[in-house]
Amino acid sequence: MDRLLQEIAVFAPAVVFNIYFAAASIPLGFVFAVFLALGKASSNPLISRLSRGYIYAFRGSPLFIQFFMLYSLALSFNVGLWKPWGISWFVLHPLFIGPLVLTLNTGAYTAEIFYGALRAVPRGEVEAARAYGMSRSQQFRHVVWPNLIRLAWPAYTNEVVFLFHATAIVYFALPVIGNQRDLMITAKDLFERDYNAFLHFSVAALWFLAVSLVVFFLFGLVYRRLMRHMPAAPGLRFAPKWLR
Repeated sequence: MDRLLQEIAVFAPAVVFNIYFAAASIPLGFVFAVFLALGKASSNPLISRLSRGYIYAFRGSPLFIQFFMLYSLALSFNVGLWKPWGISWFVLHPLFIGPLVLTLNTGAYTAEIFYGALRAVPRGEVEAARAYGMSRSQQFRHVVWPNLIRLAWPAYTNEVVFLFHATAIVYFALPVIGNQRDLMITAKDLFERDYNAFLHFSVAALWFLAVSLVVFFLFGLVYRRLMRHMPAAPGLRFAPKWLR
């Protein structure tokens, strides 16, 4: 037990990097996804096709390859673009390019979730708002967006948790700088010392489980807030009939 507690303490600084990657990419990815979803639903064929193409490209390719491609692209522009401006240390840094790739990736997946919710918004409510005299922006703010976010929130919660899990491969694709080691790199380094894979990777999994539990709890609170106008769902009751 003491060994397990020591191992949990060793992994504590590492989980900060995983949380940072997720926390830095989720807000930007959320906003980006809203524009992508609206672009996909746009009546303008050019905007719609561009949005659909972007979503397909990032949903259709592995995240690991996206890390390599974006990092290679940043490296190819280094001498001619980043270095003369003196910002190569920033652009090529994993703490920048890691959240950047995660933002681009989660933007595509979240956009598809939002697009599906957008199509599920009750048409009757939109028509009622239009008949009431609301402008298109008012219809979006007061009718479309509240319905969209309520419909999309459970699936978006899963996407956020998947994104947090995806932070496990950031330092497998990008260079490790100094002591910047996330959960998986820490587990790998410890495994290479004593080959105790069960202990090290199990502790890393425990940290992922703990943070995922916090994410589910916080997003569950938000969902209850979004659904506060709805009657509470009846709880399951188990009442066996022993005598008929």
